[in-house]
Amino acid sequence: MFTIRLARLSEKPQLDALIERSGIGLAAGFYTPQEAAAVTREVFGVDSALVRDGTYFAIDDGDTVVACGGWSRRATDFGGDGAKQGNDRLLDPATEPARIRAFFVDPAMARKGLGSMLLRHCMEAAAQAGFRSLELVSTMPGEPLYLAHGFVAIEPIVLPLAGGVAIRLTRMGRSLPT
Repeated sequence: MFTIRLARLSEKPQLDALIERSGIGLAAGFYTPQEAAAVTREVFGVDSALVRDGTYFAIDDGDTVVACGGWSRRATDFGGDGAKQGNDRLLDPATEPARIRAFFVDPAMARKGLGSMLLRHCMEAAAQAGFRSLELVSTMPGEPLYLAHGFVAIEPIVLPLAGGVAIRLTRMGRSLPT
């Protein structure tokens, strides 16, 4: 049975290991191995501010973390502690969208509904915090999940990384039920 809970800073090494497995393991068919390795190494990781804010979650299968992700009341679009993209200021829920951030599922647990479970949880939490809409920056492997939950593409993004690697991303958004 899967349970969702707040992530803890003390488990950052385990979450980062899960994120690395997910970033590499679920990229096949979307990114080349070089692209998957580059974005995982240079961008992915836990954003400790989300954990401290109480908006980053883990899904456990027994005593094993099998997925993680969250939402944010901060303007940062994406990136772990070492690679944040955007301004970390607090957003105004009346006029700005909350962010969906850093969703990762263990490849061995893919296609079991964990991403959907996490996304529904985050959407409800953001709505309870007064937000009326959501935005995110999706990797190509994540885009089908978000489309299935009512997100629409806003704009394509190309993120340049070291060694001439460029990663295709998509900014997406949706409104929240009132």
